[in-house]
Parts: sequence; structure tokens; C-alpha cells
Amino acid sequence: MQNSGKERISKRARPDSPAEGFHTPEKNVSEWQDADPDHLHPRHWGTEQLCWFLRHNGFEDPEVQRCFRDNKVTGSVLSCITEDYLEQIGIGCLEVRTELYHCLCKLEQTYTDIMKVFNDPIHGHIEMHPLLVRIIDTPQFQRLRYIKQLGGTYYVFPGASHNRFEHSLGVGHLAGRLVRALQERQPELDINQRDILCVQIAGLCHDLGHGPFSHMFDGRFIPLANPKAKWKHEQASVKMFEYLISSNELGPVMEYYGLRLPEDTDFIKEQIGGPTKTNDSSWPYSGRSKEKSFLYEIVANQRNGIDVDKWDYFARDCHHLGIQNNFDYDRFIKFARVCEVKKEKHICTRDKEVGNLYDMFHTRNCLHRRAYQHKVGNIIETMITEAFLKADKYIKIKGSKGKEYHLSTAIEDMKAYTKLTDDIFLTILHSELPELREAQEILRKIERRDLYKYLGETQPPEGKEIKKEQYDELPAEIAASKPEGQDIELVAEDFIVDVINMDYGMKEKNPINNVRFYCKSDITQAVKITKAQVSKFLPETFAEQLIRVYCKRMDKESIDVARKYFVQWCMDKDSSKPPDGDVVAPELTPMKADWNQDEGDEKAALEGGQQGVKKSLFN
Repeated sequence: MQNSGKERISKRARPDSPAEGFHTPEKNVSEWQDADPDHLHPRHWGTEQLCWFLRHNGFEDPEVQRCFRDNKVTGSVLSCITEDYLEQIGIGCLEVRTELYHCLCKLEQTYTDIMKVFNDPIHGHIEMHPLLVRIIDTPQFQRLRYIKQLGGTYYVFPGASHNRFEHSLGVGHLAGRLVRALQERQPELDINQRDILCVQIAGLCHDLGHGPFSHMFDGRFIPLANPKAKWKHEQASVKMFEYLISSNELGPVMEYYGLRLPEDTDFIKEQIGGPTKTNDSSWPYSGRSKEKSFLYEIVANQRNGIDVDKWDYFARDCHHLGIQNNFDYDRFIKFARVCEVKKEKHICTRDKEVGNLYDMFHTRNCLHRRAYQHKVGNIIETMITEAFLKADKYIKIKGSKGKEYHLSTAIEDMKAYTKLTDDIFLTILHSELPELREAQEILRKIERRDLYKYLGETQPPEGKEIKKEQYDELPAEIAASKPEGQDIELVAEDFIVDVINMDYGMKEKNPINNVRFYCKSDITQAVKITKAQVSKFLPETFAEQLIRVYCKRMDKESIDVARKYFVQWCMDKDSSKPPDGDVVAPELTPMKADWNQDEGDEKAALEGGQQGVKKSLFN
């Protein structure tokens, strides 16, 4: 076959592939004059092969050749070459440097490997680099197919059947979109192909460490079953990533695609789990220098919480929950720019987008209120946790070197942890072990919808929030709050108290205070925009605590009395009146004066300077 009078030259597989059966797909490279006679992928060229290529493509100046030879430049750096790099190695002429840069970029793009296309219901057809596909096609990543994204929420919202697997694909995709947008918009940032791949891999692997039923495992089960562990899924994600790379021998494959180890794997792990340096260094990261500080704000933004992880779960969770998503991440990507703030580079957005960012955090809050912290979903997760605690010591999972682990200790060994998914629910439910009968009965109650009964919700007075170390005392306090004239005795074991801390992602702080904006008049200057500059309709406070109480007894008489216990406890603690307090305990609520003020009374109290009227999260 002819092509422009030249014979089509196809690459053959690399002779010494780092992994069995791995090769670079065939590409048409006939557009290059006298392509590499050895038919190797350019990333495997040595210095002389690269110089030979340059000579045959118009760069015959001996000085250019000398710069490449003196600096021992090889094809392995093609994916991360920038104009600044060419200047550093001695290519002084701007015109030559620019032409050379475009020539080398075109060479790399010509040999770019075939992407795999995934049809995602949220982002449409998304492309994945072959290295990302190699990571996806491992047991450690495929495990995420069997872990529900929203845990027990699926028992309340039947559409919420999606898993961590598809969320991780979405985050990897969005991470690539944002970093490429910055690369295209601001070439001076020197974002190279290595940076892009590392950011995408971090997005892809950020949730590898989630356990059964996602946040239920690290938020409810582990703190009770293994309280000394101080364990979070981010730590497990880093360990699982290390295990994924080592057990599947992907190190050479990563190098084959231009990554530098261990520098780039450190960078990936830092994006997932945070800084690894323990000294008091002014720059706590080792994977990338301070010049590229903005790259750490893409996957898991510790500065203000605006990251691609949230963007995907907002869109994906809303889609499956049947809830409207009001945040448009496409618009954020369009306006994203990197500006310097206090000698560090941060991702900023246009000043006119500040209202949309408040809407983003409002969307997060709504999702927590309507779905993530749903009162029925939470009690189901509490019951699953109870079942897991009863089954813990009887479940045996084989890990490294044949050592056996339990539910609560599998987190210590990634081989064992790889086997731990939502399937453990059915393993316990259908087990023949007599020791698991108590756990099975709890799980059967969930299937029969025979759930612990919800008594009500309250909020503590401002400044008197319940501390974590006080949580265990709450059931006994409620049991001790027996109203007068009640004959039924309830004990601490009859009550379950669920303390929920709601915020905008940074406890009581306003995350927008950590965002910087740029103006149309000067896109290089980063500015802060205060809440007062935006609107008076924005929240006054950014955190609040909800206390929900449930009763384990199932008979109607006990539940009615338990509700009165709860109302009495709220009165004793000066907490807010439960929404149905006047209905379930009409003989008690009139006894507390500030529970019986109407809106006019409250307004008068505020104007008189009286304290105690708690402001709501939204005006």
C-alpha cells in the first residue's frame, strides 16, 4: 500500500517487553522522514537514535546534537520534555527551541498508544491510557466492583446500586480533564505527560482502600472493633496501591510508559494519602517540587475541598439517587487557572464563580441531609455493624504466608483485605456456623425490614456539642431521664444514639475562605472574596451537630415511652425540641418555656439581646 509515495512503515512489538504479552499497538509513522530503522518505540531510543532522528528531520546543527549528547538525553524523557527543559540543556535560540519542542511533541503523539474507551452513564465515552487499563485490570482494582458506593443507603434508595469501581473511573477521567485543561491554558506551568499520568492514576486509585459498605467500615465498624488502629481508608488506599503494583509486577510497565520510580509512585501516594515527609520541611512533599504545588489540589484538595472526587460523586450519586445536581464541574474546568499565592501555586477560578462554589458546598450538605445521613440508612448501617462485631472473631480470611485474619484485622494485610467486600454480608447470612447465629438474626431483621425504631432528632445548644469521648455515655443518660408517671423501665441497652457532625468539609470553617479568585482585568492576580462581598443569604455557620436516637425494643408501648424518655433528656440537656415533641410528649413540652415561643417571641428575644436562640445552617 502506498502513502504519499512512501512505503507505510509499521512498528513491531518491543523485543523485551516488561510484562508477558505486553506491546505497543501498531501505529502508522510514515509521516516521519526515514523512521527509526530499529523499529523501537521512541521512548526506548538511546541518545544516538534520538540525534539520528533530529538530523533526519531538519535539525542538523551540530550544536543541537552536542546539547543532546552532553546531557545524555534519551527517548525516555520524551513524554515530559518542555521548552524550559530544552533551554536548560543549552538550546538557546527561541525559534529553534520552539520548533524542536513541537517536533518532539509530535513524535510522542504519533506513537501514543491506543486508548481504551469506557461508556460511562455520567461522563459519556471516556478514554483511558493503556497504563490506566493495566491498573484497572488487576484483582485489587476489580475488587471495587463489589463495594457499594453509598453503603447502607442502597437499602433506602433502590437506585443507589452503583459501586466504587465506576466512581474511581470517573475520578480518574475528571483528574485528566482538569490537568490537561491547565496544561493547554497555561503552557508555562510545564505540565508534562508524566504529571498527567500520575494525577490520573491517583484519581483512579484514591478509593482502593475502602472496606465493605464503604464509609460504614472505617466510620462505624473499625472504631468499635479495633479502636487502637486509628485507621482510615486513605491509608489503606496507599497500601493497596503499593500491593497492586508489586503483586502485578507493574513497576516495569510504569517505567515503559515513561514514569520514573520511585519519584512518581511517591507523588501518586501523596495525592491519595497526604505528605509522607515527617520532618518540619517547608515543603512536605517529595513527589513534586513546590513549583507544581497545584497538582496536589486536583484529586484530594486538602486546602479547600474543591476536587474532582467531589465532582464525580455529586454527579454520580445524584444520578442514582434521583436527586438534582446543581453543580456544573464543566464550568469550573473552563475557568480554572493557576495563580501564585504566598509563593505557592494554587488552582483559582473567576471571581464571578464564587456563588457557584457556595452552591457546590450547599449541594454537598443537601446530599448528606437527604441521603448519606438518612435516618433509616444510618440505622441499617448501625445494625450491619452490630452483626459484623458479633461475627468478627469467627470470620477467617487467609492472607500473606497463610496467616489468618478476622474482619477487623484484615486491614493489616493487603492480600487478606483484597478478599473483603460487601459479599461478607451474604457470607455471614448463609453460613452454617452456629457461632454466627446472633449476627445472622440481625441481618435477617434488615431483610425483613424489622429495624430499630427511630425516636427523634435534636441539636445540642451552641457551644455545648457532644464530644467523641462522650458518645458511649449517651444511652445511659437517656435511660436515666425517666419522665414522671411512667411505669415502663428502659435501660441503656435499649437505646442507640447516633451523633452526626454536619459541615462544609472543614468543620466549622468556611472553605471558600481558602479559595482564591482572579478577575477579568488581571488574570494573574489572585484575590480573596469574603462572604460579605457575595450575599447576605449565605450560611452564618458552617457546622452543626445532629443527635438521633433509636430504640431496640419493638413493641408499641415501649416505643411510645422511649420517645418520652428522649424528650425529657432533650429538656434536661437544653437541646432543641424534637420536631414531633408536642405530639409524642404533649404533657412534657409545655414545661420548657423557650420551647413554646413563636417566631415573634424569638424575634423580640433577639432584639432584646437575649442569648440562646440557635441560628440555623441557612437563613
